[in-house]
Amino acid sequence: MSETNERRILSVTQVNMYVRSLLESSVHLHDLWIMGEISNFTDHYKSGHLYMSLKDENALIKAVMFRQYAAKLQFKPQSGMRVLCRGRVSLYERDGQYQLYVTEMQPAGAGALAVAFEQLKEKLKTQGLFDQARKRPIPKFPDRIAVITSETGAAVRDILNILARRYPVAQVVLCPVQVQGDTAAPQMVQALRQVNERRCADVIIIGRGGGSMEDLWAFNDENLARAVAASEIPVISAVGHETDFTICDFVADLRAPTPSAAAELAVPDQTELKNRLRAAQYTLGTLLKRQYTQKQAQLQTLLQKQCMRDPLFLIDRRRQDIDLLLMRLKAAFQQQVERWKTLFSTEASRLAAMNPLSVLLRGYAVVTKEGQIVSQAAGLRSGDQVKIKLHDGEKSAIITEEPINGNEG
Repeated sequence: MSETNERRILSVTQVNMYVRSLLESSVHLHDLWIMGEISNFTDHYKSGHLYMSLKDENALIKAVMFRQYAAKLQFKPQSGMRVLCRGRVSLYERDGQYQLYVTEMQPAGAGALAVAFEQLKEKLKTQGLFDQARKRPIPKFPDRIAVITSETGAAVRDILNILARRYPVAQVVLCPVQVQGDTAAPQMVQALRQVNERRCADVIIIGRGGGSMEDLWAFNDENLARAVAASEIPVISAVGHETDFTICDFVADLRAPTPSAAAELAVPDQTELKNRLRAAQYTLGTLLKRQYTQKQAQLQTLLQKQCMRDPLFLIDRRRQDIDLLLMRLKAAFQQQVERWKTLFSTEASRLAAMNPLSVLLRGYAVVTKEGQIVSQAAGLRSGDQVKIKLHDGEKSAIITEEPINGNEG
């Protein structure tokens, strides 16, 4: 037989299939738990599969978690996280790479719910949903209160009893929902949206009684947290006991340690209000009496004044004041008239001195030629017709001779 006939030649696929069958037939590799640190983590969002490597100080193994198992995780795996994985070891034939096919995963040293809680808390905190500045004040005197909780639990009975006792004038709008299980969070989100859309309340109480972390897990739902943050109506979160904290508590406008405390925080106490009203009534009455006494004393003082006892006295006083003012006005007017007379006389004297008629009265005359005053004899010639103005009239004349050396005419 030839050498070729003695050899058994296998394809790569056959070899990988054979190795895969060996791995999957091992009882030790069929169902095992592996502790390691996640590295090279990839969330394949289209398929929903998770790809990663698990490593310790000396070695590394590839791992994959298919969608049907990944969807059950309560937390989000991350690179650097130490986890405990359950699965089987097999071979991925295409790459010839053996890997761990993970069916369960939980954080090492902490519960999956605790890790998921911290992851979501940090995420929403980073996005600002816990900021105090965005939280709305709770109205002091609400007319309507919406209560989102189970209609069969002890929490709703406690809330209704306390609201009726403390502030019976408020109307209660009960929104019954599941508070535990897969449908709880979607129902509470829908209730929040309906209350806001219908504007049927001034404040909302959302919560339930105590329980385990699993029981309260619906209040750690991200969609519910965002619905609480988006509510235009102030929300009071009241989940579990005083030591229980949920994501809903951090996002709400006010956190109450218990459902009963939420009812007390939502409304004022009618007994306290009545006491305050009585105290205010007493204080107001005391102030009114004090004001009445003070005003009465002031009135008596005014009545003792002479103008109140004898009104004519006040009229006489006013008449006297008017007479005095008239005398001052008359004296001031006369003084002004005298100043005007003196000024007039002075100006009249100045005008009289400048009047040319005054000069004519002393025997002088004004000679004009063709309407122009003749001031020099040289300006006249024999035969010129002139007018001579005297103080009592005007005469015409004709020059008969030439002036002598310019000074006679």
